[in-house]
Amino acid sequence: MSQLSRRSLLAAGAATAGAGALPLSRARAQAANTIKIGVLNDQSGLYRDLSGPGSTACVRQAVQELGALGFNVEVIQADHQNKPDVGSNIARQWLDRDGVDLIIDVPTSSVALAVAGIVREKNKAYINSTGASSDLTGAQCSPNTVHWTYDTWMLANGTGSAMVRAGGDTWFFITADYAFGHALERDTANFVRAAGGRVLGQVRTPFPGTTDFSSFLVQAQSSRAKVIGLANAGGDTINCIKQAAEFGITRRGVKLAGLLVFITDVHSLGLQTAQGLVLTESFYWDLNDRTRALTARVRPSMPNNAPPTMAQAGCYAGALHYLKAVKEMGVAAAKADGAATIARMKAMPTNDDAFGEGTIRVDGRKIHPVYLFEVKKPEESRAAWDYYKVLQTTPADQAFRPLAEGGCALVRT
Repeated sequence: MSQLSRRSLLAAGAATAGAGALPLSRARAQAANTIKIGVLNDQSGLYRDLSGPGSTACVRQAVQELGALGFNVEVIQADHQNKPDVGSNIARQWLDRDGVDLIIDVPTSSVALAVAGIVREKNKAYINSTGASSDLTGAQCSPNTVHWTYDTWMLANGTGSAMVRAGGDTWFFITADYAFGHALERDTANFVRAAGGRVLGQVRTPFPGTTDFSSFLVQAQSSRAKVIGLANAGGDTINCIKQAAEFGITRRGVKLAGLLVFITDVHSLGLQTAQGLVLTESFYWDLNDRTRALTARVRPSMPNNAPPTMAQAGCYAGALHYLKAVKEMGVAAAKADGAATIARMKAMPTNDDAFGEGTIRVDGRKIHPVYLFEVKKPEESRAAWDYYKVLQTTPADQAFRPLAEGGCALVRT
């Protein structure tokens, strides 16, 4: 009786499992017709607001807008904690075990550069929206990578050059001590010197984990530089600006140059503190009819109903263009050869509601206009998130580093 009971239970369990599972051949066919996108970013730390869950929402918006593609799209996400080893492990697991075809977003340049190498090794596709290092399309360029939204050269060209022209000809840098901060300081210092300015010094701040910037700000103030360049981002930038205001540094005539500032940073600071800050971005939700239309569509899915940052908008636009390329070349070909998929993306002109019309160069640099903004005074803002006014527009062909100057091995002279 006991033996019969065990056999009956085993048979019933097998029948139940079989009823809920796809036949093996059908499961394989479904996987073969599915493109899997992995959104890899900071879900819990300094860069959560400017990237994080909002980037995933923007990727899903792109999938939704394309509708019937003739293939399935699955979107997953993970938190790299701003650590290269964590990001590398996730990327390898995704590509080796989980069948991810595209990795997208990836703030924190040290993580971004590490992931680029892994994706190239595995011959998959990579769209970086939030890592800033211009080395992604320079010395460490890859046929498997597109650098979509901004980079340190673009930011330095926009904000750095404008500040020197406005009389800020002596600089001191407060720099996050990792690949992004080093690259941003390097590129900005080059523009300052080229414009006739001088760099009086710099200090490197531990990343991540620094919250008290008082001693670094005192060093910057002691240098008597006219401009303190903040070669950092996210929570670090917010804390620097808040603490500089507490010390009255800007009241003494010193200018703060936020070299990478997002609208979420301005929101956290408030207009009373952030007013007058000059910054460079490639996307602003209230820039034109197309950016406003995109924001209206995606905002209900965004954390706290916030409009997308430029990093999140880059995830939307990059995913949209990638899926268009997959549709043209076919799922099987795209899954088999990431470099070929990126090559197809480069061959196609880009067009989306975030950045308008654009192109992708041979080095993987996405090209579009860039804007110099000034943060409004509180009395100038008409509604929530109405924070920027345009000071100048840099055309697409002038906004990014010239192709021949990056040192990318994909560029043939």
